[in-house]
Amino acid sequence: MALAIPMILANITTPLLGLVDTAVLGHLPSVHALAGASVAALIITQLYWVCGFLRMTVTGLSAQQRGHYKNAPDPDLQYFQPLVQGMALALGLALALFILQLPLFSLGTYFAEATEATRQSMQAYFFVRIYGAPAALSNLVLIGWLVGQQQTRAVMLIQIGGNVVNVVLNLVFVLLLEWGVRGVAAATVIAEFAMLIAGLILALRTQRRLKIDPSWFTVPALKGLFSLNTAMFIRNLLLQACLAFITFKGAQLGASIAAVNAILMQFFVLIALGLDGIAYAVEALIGEAKGEKNINRLAAHATRGLLWSSIFALGYSGFFWLGGDWVIMQLTNQAELQSDAIGFLPLMIVLPLIAHWCFLYDGIYVGLSHAKAMRNSMLVSAVGVFFPTWWLLQNQGNWALWYAFSAFLGARGVTLAWAFRRDLQTGHALR
Repeated sequence: MALAIPMILANITTPLLGLVDTAVLGHLPSVHALAGASVAALIITQLYWVCGFLRMTVTGLSAQQRGHYKNAPDPDLQYFQPLVQGMALALGLALALFILQLPLFSLGTYFAEATEATRQSMQAYFFVRIYGAPAALSNLVLIGWLVGQQQTRAVMLIQIGGNVVNVVLNLVFVLLLEWGVRGVAAATVIAEFAMLIAGLILALRTQRRLKIDPSWFTVPALKGLFSLNTAMFIRNLLLQACLAFITFKGAQLGASIAAVNAILMQFFVLIALGLDGIAYAVEALIGEAKGEKNINRLAAHATRGLLWSSIFALGYSGFFWLGGDWVIMQLTNQAELQSDAIGFLPLMIVLPLIAHWCFLYDGIYVGLSHAKAMRNSMLVSAVGVFFPTWWLLQNQGNWALWYAFSAFLGARGVTLAWAFRRDLQTGHALR
């Protein structure tokens, strides 16, 4: 819990950024400013989210290095290998995004079908925000490395500090200097670079010195890293495909259903705030146990993680059972939307009990750096469960989407739990 609680607090602060951006832009005279910035921010966020494999792979490798070398006479060199390799990959991806910024923006505007006024606001936001790509992607690596080194308090301070910088600059740039949409984007970019600097300082403080070994960039050394990242990338794309399908299919069923789904998805976001914190802690501890080649400690951490994950899931279910109506009332004041969303409350109450397994075992497999198992689980759950379940039940309208999503989460938990049990019995978990 000492590792999990700081990450939960850091996760809670992140949605506040969107709230502040929305509030600032919502007070500008033009409605197109908020609409354009929101859509452009969504495009940027999706690009960064797909690159989230950077954090996941570095976390596992960092934790394993910590476990393997912590008793070595000079561990600093090995500790930094995942950080340096990950940063190099992040900067390469940031360069690719910068080079491809025009086609990426054109693709985003094509799908958004925005009016000319909204498109101008999108353009003003996007082409400022893209300059933050090197910092944003490097921050994924830094956070992953710090979590692997069990420095979750440092991650919390970085996240909260970056959010504070963003909020203050938002107010200065937009309300005082009247930079409009560009001001919101510039505030985020500066906050991202501030977080990068703070992260580097905290990372270097944890070790005595930084060494870079040329052998880290040989073909054999990078081959394994690229294989790991490729599997994680495919896993993320499959997950994003399922989430996007829910959004688009909900929209096709009508504006009111799309609005209901936006409300219901906030229940999943609330679940993720806590369960992700447990998963981060499990990643660090499982990776360290693997680095130590200690199968008993690895199994013990998995069991302890399952205990805490179950406790959190039961707590969420109890909260949704007692206060789910209240949550919905706070999210909308439209009676029809409230009534429709409340109809789905029984499923929302059960959802944490279904979902916590996949959050936990994702954390275990991130710690083990067994990305292929995560990819295969996601492939089975998405292609073999989510889409067939929706297709079979599609005559039930919006319920089909949520039944499919619940089955998808359950399938991820079951397949990863089965794989982990097998890997423990065969010893593959330590390889």
